[in-house]
Amino acid sequence: MSQLDTLRQTLAAHREEYLDILKQLVRCDTQCIGHGILGGKERAGLEVYEQVVRGMGAQVQLEPLDEDSVQRAICTYNDGNAGHNYDDRYNVYATFGKSEPGKRSIAFNAHMDVMPVGELSFWESDPFDPVVRDGKLYGRGSGDDKGGIAAAVAAVKLLQDSGIEIPGQVQLHCVSDEEGGGNGSINAAIKGHRADACVICEATGNNAIWAHMGFVFFKVEVTGKSLHSAQKWLGVNAIEKAWKLVEALHELENDWLMRYRHPHLPSPSLNIGVIEGGTAGSTVPDYCSFSLCLHYIPGMMTHAEVIRQVEQCIATRAQGDSWLREHQPKVTVYQQGQGFEQDVREPFPQAVKTAMEQVLPGYGGQFIVSSSGCDARIYKNILGMPTLIVGPGDDSVAHCPNEYVPLDEWYDAILLYAQIILGWCS
Repeated sequence: MSQLDTLRQTLAAHREEYLDILKQLVRCDTQCIGHGILGGKERAGLEVYEQVVRGMGAQVQLEPLDEDSVQRAICTYNDGNAGHNYDDRYNVYATFGKSEPGKRSIAFNAHMDVMPVGELSFWESDPFDPVVRDGKLYGRGSGDDKGGIAAAVAAVKLLQDSGIEIPGQVQLHCVSDEEGGGNGSINAAIKGHRADACVICEATGNNAIWAHMGFVFFKVEVTGKSLHSAQKWLGVNAIEKAWKLVEALHELENDWLMRYRHPHLPSPSLNIGVIEGGTAGSTVPDYCSFSLCLHYIPGMMTHAEVIRQVEQCIATRAQGDSWLREHQPKVTVYQQGQGFEQDVREPFPQAVKTAMEQVLPGYGGQFIVSSSGCDARIYKNILGMPTLIVGPGDDSVAHCPNEYVPLDEWYDAILLYAQIILGWCS
């Protein structure tokens, strides 16, 4: 019997045991607060995760998040998100096996924080009570990203239960504050938690993402002059002034659409996601702010140039308005992440491709790209590690009510991760 046949047989015998790992994690409320800026509740899930991996014989390290690491990443790599609350927030690293001459190491990265559940009436069941319906496990974080965490843990357990010695070294990096822009993985990278290759366990339908867009979040603040609306001509409407800037940014986006085309990645995009201003319909608003997220194409557009163009666009439009010229809008970058590209011809992507073809005949081995960013950029750009994003689930249901992970796909991910370990580390 081949090793792969042994793994399949063992997986069939332990399906419910492995699924219980995922259920335990989903039961934990680990919501981020204020997009991670105000804090997060990861601890409950991290304690469960720590207990599981210690029971499997892992070497375990707990490491608090800190602002200094984030500031170093911002200054050196233009990546990171300053000013987050790190009270009771930390990463947990579990290591199995050891580094030996002639053998490789691999890291699996996944995050414990989940997005807020939102309006509970939109959920068909309690978001923190994992429920299996129609071959899917429902619950907040089931796909993003506790499905990935649990699959990586179960892959190591599968090797152990199959009596197969782990070749080389396997590291499981369970991080906090990913939803706030990746500060947990930035802490991991700046503090030197590296291996010979990395799998980011985000939802990809068990395909391999080799590139994703870069992203920058801006907040733009505009002041006006408040007055009773019956004499609006004597005041200055901050909302109307802000909208002039929004129109200018849409013109910039249209210019990018004409100039930048990538053979695989989508076009650059700019989304106005939040606008706030005014106190009453009878009052001319003296303040307005709006927040936007833009995604840009790595390689073709640089991080610094994108920021410069947005700031210049706003400044130029302000110069054409007598009020804004004297009352300059305030532009702040509050979240950012570089783009990510991995050469799929290198040995690690080819090892992953081989494992996918072995485990997932008929639909495996697909290399795809993503319009959204994740922590792959951090391991690739800061640590220089060969990195791919591979995991169970569909990212289109992440952050949504009734989030789920298909269980057949999740079990396939366990087997796939185990085969990647054997193929790469040996």
